[in-house]
Amino acid sequence: MNNNIRMTILIGDVIEADYKKQELDEYSNNPLIEALPDIVGDDEIINRFTVSPEITDNDRNKSETLRYHIIKRTKNFIQPLPEHLLLGRRLGILIRRGYLCRNPLSKEFLKRIRVINQLNDNSIKKNDMEDYLSDIRTTADSISVVGISGIGKTTAIERLLLMYPQVIRHSKYKNQNLTRTQIVWLKIDCPYDGSLSTLCKSFFKAIDDILGTRYLEKFGYSNRVASNMLINMSKLAWIYGIGVLVIDEIQNLLNSRNDEQEMLNFFVTLTNTVGIPTVLIGTSKAQKIFDANFRQARRAASEGSIIWDRMKKESDEWNYFIESMWRIQGLNKIAKLTDEIKNALYDECQGITAIAVNLFILSQERALQEEEEELTVRVIRETAKEDLHMIQPMIKALKNNNLSEIMKYEDISINFEEISNLYQRNIEFKGILREIYKEKSNSVELKRKSRIENLILELTEIMDIFNNLKLIDIRKICEKIVETSDTNEDYTNHKKEALKKAIELNERLESQKSNKTSEKLGSGLMKIYNFAIDRKVHPYELLKNNGYIKNPIDEFFKLG
Repeated sequence: MNNNIRMTILIGDVIEADYKKQELDEYSNNPLIEALPDIVGDDEIINRFTVSPEITDNDRNKSETLRYHIIKRTKNFIQPLPEHLLLGRRLGILIRRGYLCRNPLSKEFLKRIRVINQLNDNSIKKNDMEDYLSDIRTTADSISVVGISGIGKTTAIERLLLMYPQVIRHSKYKNQNLTRTQIVWLKIDCPYDGSLSTLCKSFFKAIDDILGTRYLEKFGYSNRVASNMLINMSKLAWIYGIGVLVIDEIQNLLNSRNDEQEMLNFFVTLTNTVGIPTVLIGTSKAQKIFDANFRQARRAASEGSIIWDRMKKESDEWNYFIESMWRIQGLNKIAKLTDEIKNALYDECQGITAIAVNLFILSQERALQEEEEELTVRVIRETAKEDLHMIQPMIKALKNNNLSEIMKYEDISINFEEISNLYQRNIEFKGILREIYKEKSNSVELKRKSRIENLILELTEIMDIFNNLKLIDIRKICEKIVETSDTNEDYTNHKKEALKKAIELNERLESQKSNKTSEKLGSGLMKIYNFAIDRKVHPYELLKNNGYIKNPIDEFFKLG
């Protein structure tokens, strides 16, 4: 058995269900939907995606050695784009509509659960799987997000997912017992070798990492084939009410030895039969997986395909992006952002966000090293030539719009003809973004939210030392510190206070955990033992009746 599945798991919050009244009738009387946060509006998405690290005049007066570190704060810079609003809206719809046919209160749901629990993949032939699952068939919607490498697809989907709790624990709904664990979202990466079998195993391991289960060991041992493992994925999808499955880096499927038709059928089965709403993310190379068959292309984008192109030179997005980032400098003198500088930056990054941010940081470091203390066109172009020389052929191909050359670099290529024919940027989102951004760009509220997000990012980078804290605890600490202090307070002071509070809370929770364990043993077990001696009955029976000892027969059949 090979349990060595390498993957990075995105972990979110675990909460107790808090049911909310729904404004839409179709979402009412469904505990899996009512336990979700309120539908996210554009304002909230923009606030969450606005992360503008602060570099103060005091920071700029520090030594060169320290400013090398200060400049790196720009790594966290995120500017909201129309694609964030579009993806945020579609993700919210995808999750909620996926739960419409999986209401745990409905008789149909209970019928499907009984059917799926009776399935035994050892007795099912590969070609008969869909026949066995026909009684639980439910078509799920899906989104595909395709774009240039480094454009921000993964960052966007992860920040949107973290706006939802990952796990919701239900115990009682409207005075009825409802013991259920709901997984709202699950994100996995497609393995580099493109193996469908390894992809399925990644699904089991992701659930194990989140819930502490052992499904990889139970369902993912080496002689399982992908088609059979889909049966057990179906079981878990229904049992845990998985709201959406996000599969990143799907272009890796092209590295596998799988037959192309087998890969296409896999995704059709995943959505048609397993019934999990999916978000597929990949570079432009991923389009090849679906181009050969219209049916699969349609299934991969039933809720729409988002072609995430680079920012255009004269677009509002590019101007907002570069103007916001320009202020985050660690040099003594912040030069005026001229058209010449804007043109130089665009020429060397071609509107790709990851390259733009890295070029901006490296240019400051070059200016610092040369003691120029100011960003100029010369510094930017020299940095691109010297430090980013490995990607110059790709940038040149994009700059010249040379399609034959661009296609040599599949990770950054986009089918421009398909973009013009099938996808137009939603003008509404541009208008919303422009108005909200102008209204809030100088507001105190935006400054507070930006500082909160910066503090959260810094603390989560060292979260391993806070073994008793969850992400929601970190957020509450940061929000309280920022909201109860002056917005002009030095960022470093807020950071120190947040770190101090996090350490104190972590220690307090550790102490409470120890006290509860001792108290439970002292006042629980010993009390029952003494009571048994006084009444002259065997302690084992009392311990069993009080739930300290489980029935071994019942546990045996549960594990089966």
